[in-house]
Amino acid sequence: MKSNPMNQKKKNLIILTGPTAVGKTALSIGLAKAVGGEIISADSIQVYKHMDIGSAKITREEMDGVPHHLIDILPPTEPFNIVRFKELCEEAMDGIYARGRLPVITGGTGFYIQAVLNDITFAEEEDDGFRAELEILAEEKGSAFLYEMLKETDPASCEIIHQNNLRRVIRALEYHHKTGEKISEANAREREKESAYNSAYFVLTMDRAKLYQRIEQRIDEMLSQGLVDEVKRLIDEDHVTAEMTSMQGLGYKEIYAYLKGEMTYEEAVYTLKRDTRHFAKRQLTWFKRERDVIWVDKDTFSSEDAILDYMIKILHDKNIM
Repeated sequence: MKSNPMNQKKKNLIILTGPTAVGKTALSIGLAKAVGGEIISADSIQVYKHMDIGSAKITREEMDGVPHHLIDILPPTEPFNIVRFKELCEEAMDGIYARGRLPVITGGTGFYIQAVLNDITFAEEEDDGFRAELEILAEEKGSAFLYEMLKETDPASCEIIHQNNLRRVIRALEYHHKTGEKISEANAREREKESAYNSAYFVLTMDRAKLYQRIEQRIDEMLSQGLVDEVKRLIDEDHVTAEMTSMQGLGYKEIYAYLKGEMTYEEAVYTLKRDTRHFAKRQLTWFKRERDVIWVDKDTFSSEDAILDYMIKILHDKNIM
């Protein structure tokens, strides 16, 4: 007689996320050490080699001995998407569980986290050429034209997708074309699914003005650390091009455009700071729509240790550690 999967004990999982520049890295290390965990990066750019400065990639020193997964594993010329992330993430989780340790997923890509947490299945559908039509339209009329199409088709998606994120705009339009359903409605339905794990879903937040100030400071630091040279090396040595997944990352697409003479340095920096602020706002919009989120307002705690104590208490209450 087969056992009922619903009666099987769910595996424990910790998620630590929040908007860009909120300060996830240091807390994730402290948390992983406290629970005997290993960290899995839910980041679409840190997965790439040679893309360190613009992705604010954690250094070996900062890891402080905590094992990290899905960092520095792909060349910048290789595609990376939600399907690949879920496969690699679950493979890493299997290894972590087998070692008797606890996975801590950290990073700011909410859709990646949702895909694992709710065990979303991505069926590969036959391409009817619609994607190619959209790509041609984007070439001829610009990404703003496709974004206006999405506004008419699925305005709710425009709250969390930036018009320059052509890959996601196309995916949303393509999904509607193939299914007749808005992708925002599909995402909302997935949010209602029961989690596949016994999880704690922590979302760090802070005063919006402080967050924006941290974003500006981080970008200034990236530029002083050599972001322009990093992108130049990617172009010269890795032979990246504008349409590659790696070059869709904030910091990379703007500096790439500057190096290709499509905007001035000042325009590139202005655009990067503006779009990163907008990205943080869209991240928060996404997390506010998720179920069972545990909001952690950093402004209400006296120290990082106090935040850690708070999270550990919740993990004990949820029988996760």
